[in-house]
Amino acid sequence: MAVVGCTPVAGGKHTGSHDNKPSVPGAEASSPAAGGGEAGAAGTLPGVPSVRKARSELAALKVAPHGPMTGYRRSAFPHWAEQGAHCDTRERVLQRDGTGVRRDKECRAVSGSWVSPYDGKKFRVASAADIDHMVPLANAWRSGARSWAPAERKAFANDLTHPQLLAVSAASNRSKGDQGPDEWQPPAKAFWCTYGRAWTSVKATYALSVTKAEKAKLTEMLDTCAG
Repeated sequence: MAVVGCTPVAGGKHTGSHDNKPSVPGAEASSPAAGGGEAGAAGTLPGVPSVRKARSELAALKVAPHGPMTGYRRSAFPHWAEQGAHCDTRERVLQRDGTGVRRDKECRAVSGSWVSPYDGKKFRVASAADIDHMVPLANAWRSGARSWAPAERKAFANDLTHPQLLAVSAASNRSKGDQGPDEWQPPAKAFWCTYGRAWTSVKATYALSVTKAEKAKLTEMLDTCAG
């Protein structure tokens, strides 16, 4: 299994059921951008494979029913880890996925602009953003992570190298929850190609299984890719 290294969690950063750690007192996102689709994190999401590679990775994934949720707790995946210079994982993603981001001495984003690739919503206040785990923690638990060591689950929850973390609107993150691509898809269909490639890459990187329905929907998503 490929595991991404990360530094230890310090200071008890937010580990609630949703990513709602505010950077500054907040405001809601604005209406979706015209056309929605490939915006914001779409151009900054690291490690997104080519369509050809994603198809190859998808074909090699183990297909199996979801495992049990027995023993699952969100705290089994410690986040957000310290990433140096007073920044934690959340703030690193906000910096990466935003435009014109300015941070205070505590590394909190105090200004900037973001576009949620899931639904095209724009926002200029960081507290309006959630940091989504492309493959949700509960989904990972049911597809193999329940057998991982704590350090492996921490690495998964704070992975800045692979396409696992991205800034999205709170509404889309809440709507997605712990659902797989067969149960929930980004409202912006133009993002399906990137979503399918990213989800497949994360599952392949961490040797996680997919269900039959999940694999079928990922195939459909990859079929939306140009060329």
